[in-house]
Amino acid sequence: MIRKAVVAGSFYAGTTERLRAQVEELQPTGVTAQEAIGTVVPHAGYMYSGQVAAAVYAQVAAPDTWVILGPNHTGFGAKASIMTAGTWETPLGAMAVDAELGQAILAHSASLREDHLAHAREHSIEVQLPLLQREGRAGRFVPIALYAHDYAVCRDVGLAVATAVQATGRRVVLVASTDMSHYVPRSVAAAQDRKAIEAILALDAEALHTVVRREGISMCGFHAVTGVLVAAKVLGATSARLVVYTDSGAVTGDVAEVVAYAGMIIA
Repeated sequence: MIRKAVVAGSFYAGTTERLRAQVEELQPTGVTAQEAIGTVVPHAGYMYSGQVAAAVYAQVAAPDTWVILGPNHTGFGAKASIMTAGTWETPLGAMAVDAELGQAILAHSASLREDHLAHAREHSIEVQLPLLQREGRAGRFVPIALYAHDYAVCRDVGLAVATAVQATGRRVVLVASTDMSHYVPRSVAAAQDRKAIEAILALDAEALHTVVRREGISMCGFHAVTGVLVAAKVLGATSARLVVYTDSGAVTGDVAEVVAYAGMIIA
């Protein structure tokens, strides 16, 4: 199956030349890539959050396979969905799904379902791909989309990912695709997001899931981050660091109603 790009020309440039130039313009200078277990990156339009995601990826050595967990904004398809075959296209070319790893993850999970509908119109994973395709860094990937779920489902998915990675011997980087607080004043976003960020820095998946729900933090991909934290701990993660935190007001000048973005590395 070929999954065509659905947000090219809106979230990011729609032609090969323009997108290649856009991705290059987002790259930071003077950074060194190092081994990492996981990342947390945003998925808004590149003009708002592309620089944050690019800053994270520039500091992470490219693996064999990226396992990308993101939210299912559309609500279509299975509520915990994986694709284990096919390719996804962007203007920069095709990126293949790692079938062996994807099938192993699916086999170890009681929650995931093989389903393409959940991914058909979803942007949270697609917007990561052009940033991974620069300079032949892409490799393969496994897409997992999560709708609203209890902690037990997030834990099941995270454990399945970790078990499959260990069983296949893949050199993997986990990617949690999420934006932070949505459409609140900058001061509110910063205060609320700090609570979620502290849980991530502590590598505490259950605390993150709890605090986002308890405090009503409008962090769209916290289920994805929860799953990645579970997997990362099993795979040996001992630390996390915040690379950058910002919001849409840095671009628009409007701080009365922002969407916030965090970039983090888990090692």
